Amino acid sequence: MRVLVVYCHPKPDSYVAAMRDAAIEGLKQAGHEPQIVDLYAEGFDPRFSAEEHAAYENPAENGKGLEHYTQQLRSVEGIVFVFPTWWYDMPAMLKGWFDRVWLPGTAFDLGAGKMIEPRLRNIRFMGAVTSCGAPWWWSKLVGEPHRRVLMRGMRALCAKNCRQLWLGCYQMDSSTPKKRAGFLSTIRRRMARVA
Repeated sequence: MRVLVVYCHPKPDSYVAAMRDAAIEGLKQAGHEPQIVDLYAEGFDPRFSAEEHAAYENPAENGKGLEHYTQQLRSVEGIVFVFPTWWYDMPAMLKGWFDRVWLPGTAFDLGAGKMIEPRLRNIRFMGAVTSCGAPWWWSKLVGEPHRRVLMRGMRALCAKNCRQLWLGCYQMDSSTPKKRAGFLSTIRRRMARVA
């Protein structure tokens, strides 16, 4: 599969960058073709402007200047998000990418009565790799809003039986080098199993 790896972290030498590299290695081991989007390195602007809001429901007008990203979405069979969990959610940069790129005419159509009709049926696998300072049980207690948005909301715009994979490294702030290395191995192994 062609797999879009959407990476979101401001520091190029972060542990999240090591998670991205492990995901790419695993995908390559499985014979997939990763394409990387590095939102910070590319200077992606997450702000959803008033002009974009006005053109939002018009596929002929929306997404101007973002065609590169929309073409990527249409050309892949899988997508993997690699990002840190900040305050129980995805970074604003990644949320802004969804707001500005997953548009009517690209990710979905607005049918009769404004019902959403998925358009990304080409995407049959969605994965997420994240780090989180909180313990696993606390993340579950607060409801993991980012997981619900990605694995329920955004995944619903993809292929009907889109497979999913969620990998989280919890209690990052107190993790040991051994735990971090073990999680990187888990990422490689799980990505290498993606069919």
